Amino acid sequence: MTDPLVIFTPSGKRGRVPHGTTVLEAARKLGVDLDSVCGGRGICSKCQVTPGTGQFPKHGVTVSADALSPFNAVEQRYDEKRGLKPGRRLGCQAQILSDVVLDVPPESQLHRQVVRKAAEARTVDMDPATRLYFVEVAEPDMHAPTGDLERLNAALAAQWDLPPAHAPLPVLARLQKALRAGQWQVTVALHQGHADGPAQILDIWPGFFDGPIYGMAIDLGSTTIAAHLTDLATGAVVASAGVMNPQIRFGEDLMSRVSHAMMNPDGAEEMTVAVRGALDDLARAIAQEGGIDAAAILEATLVCNPVMHHLALGIDPVELGQAPFALATSDAVNLSAADLGLGALNPAAKVYVLPLIAGHVGADAAAVALSEAPEKSDDLVLIVDVGTNAEIILGDRSRVLACSSPTGPAFEGAQISSGQRAAPGAIERVRIDPETKEPRFRVIGCDLWSDEDGFEQAVGTTGVTGICGSGIIEAVAEMRMAGLVDAGGLIGSAAQTGTSRCTPEGRTHSYVLHDGTDDGGPLVTVTQGDIRAIQLAKSALYAGARLLMDRRGVDRVDRVVLAGAFGAHISPLHAMVLGMIPDVPVDRVRSAGNAAGTGARIALCSRAARRLIEGNVRRIEKVETAVEPRFQDHFVAANALPHASDPFPELAKIAPLPQVDFNTGGSPRRRRR
Repeated sequence: MTDPLVIFTPSGKRGRVPHGTTVLEAARKLGVDLDSVCGGRGICSKCQVTPGTGQFPKHGVTVSADALSPFNAVEQRYDEKRGLKPGRRLGCQAQILSDVVLDVPPESQLHRQVVRKAAEARTVDMDPATRLYFVEVAEPDMHAPTGDLERLNAALAAQWDLPPAHAPLPVLARLQKALRAGQWQVTVALHQGHADGPAQILDIWPGFFDGPIYGMAIDLGSTTIAAHLTDLATGAVVASAGVMNPQIRFGEDLMSRVSHAMMNPDGAEEMTVAVRGALDDLARAIAQEGGIDAAAILEATLVCNPVMHHLALGIDPVELGQAPFALATSDAVNLSAADLGLGALNPAAKVYVLPLIAGHVGADAAAVALSEAPEKSDDLVLIVDVGTNAEIILGDRSRVLACSSPTGPAFEGAQISSGQRAAPGAIERVRIDPETKEPRFRVIGCDLWSDEDGFEQAVGTTGVTGICGSGIIEAVAEMRMAGLVDAGGLIGSAAQTGTSRCTPEGRTHSYVLHDGTDDGGPLVTVTQGDIRAIQLAKSALYAGARLLMDRRGVDRVDRVVLAGAFGAHISPLHAMVLGMIPDVPVDRVRSAGNAAGTGARIALCSRAARRLIEGNVRRIEKVETAVEPRFQDHFVAANALPHASDPFPELAKIAPLPQVDFNTGGSPRRRRR
């Protein structure tokens, strides 16, 4: 009988283990980042996992409900005493009986991710949809009987020139007590999405209350969810927090999640429940981080790609998996927080979801456009929001175009042999000496390079644990610049490259970046498979950009903006060496940080910004990469490092690349120019 296949997400690591192996044992065998403090006795609960069921086309398996052993007495006792989240199992107790896909949640990971989506400072003309208004309300009169709400609305009209406001039941239930406690003076939090639109009272306080009140700008990505807690009076960011998107267990890329919804009757609902739970948990966490009561969060804005948009709203995304990629709605959506299961927020809180641009170009791209304003640019700017699904915008004052490209999770460190999320101990910067071929690197959480005195002591608590997305990009680019990798992406042998760090691995070779095995640490290598994963990801990115350039009839752009949490940590030089972005002077490439999150925050603080982006998305020209015949041609040509045919003259000025070819089986062969 064939041993069961176990697949761990989000790492993507897989392997066969003997029938009856515990999940914790399997994780240790496969090098999966699964925590345990109690040594597998079912006490610490740090080894929790979530098994998936149903069909997983991406992984080529169907998981039955009995893939793991039944809930045992140890798990039952733990659940009764401390509680297990629905669907969770203890990895030290659950035994693998057949093929299974297991998600390791962030809190069970030894090296938890540092969600690097910090808020960027930005000047915004404050015009929030939710404001505080202090009013003096007429006392009731037996001879002119009217309700307290009607007299409150009369006061709002007389003193603030506001339209009649609706009061939801929780507010209405507190209205009379607040009026009398404040001796007919109250402060109300009033939400009005448009200056001439309907209004709603979200909360009420006796007497004068000057806040603060808060909003939450949420960037719901395929891999990570980030939020910024914002003071609605000043626009100041009070706290930022992030979590992994729990939908990863259903598929690392968007089409895998659409497939999960197609193949499983309750698949879409499962993913909706998972992401709404994560959003609610994030709201609680960010309130705690900011030292506030979550009930003071009265509003939220949400940006996300179309698949995340539909799943968050409880809409089946199946139509987005097939042409013509029809959206349920592309307009902005106004909801109550309760509609999205955000129970942590104020009971009457409102949510504004930014408009979508097209079936594969979402509200996150709209938020990037709001943040970066390409329609106001005098020069031609290419904006790339780098992530599991990349959004690309090209434009200037005359015309703006947009598309998305399915880059996959390699840029996030997934599907990389020694890859991991951005966490303390992960290699994030790499340099390789072109003469000696020796590497040096920096890890997250330490400012020293690996060849500097004190490095070992500085990383002593975590050690070197693996390599994250920015690290693998720099590693591959440095290998290309040092002549260890040829233009086709092949790693040379020790004889071809002149370094013993290039070691055989089957029919290919790997480059040893760090060997910590003597001290019980990991062997961090860059394999041929890793380079292939990066080639595929960067080719999709470049091909999308080239399609937009074709549509504009240009071969060059004036400047490049790298957006996204990951984009903020990419070195422009290394991105160009790989051919992730078109050739421009390196000083014309800048990072915009988490531009989607910034756009969400601008929309949170400004009704005018909402009107602006709602109008702009209708004018943006959409290019659908999935049906463009030239996409495949551009994709194939972009597989080379940096490119098979497009010239990179600006790159050649600062980093001429060795013309080596390792596809000969012998010594490196110089290519003819």
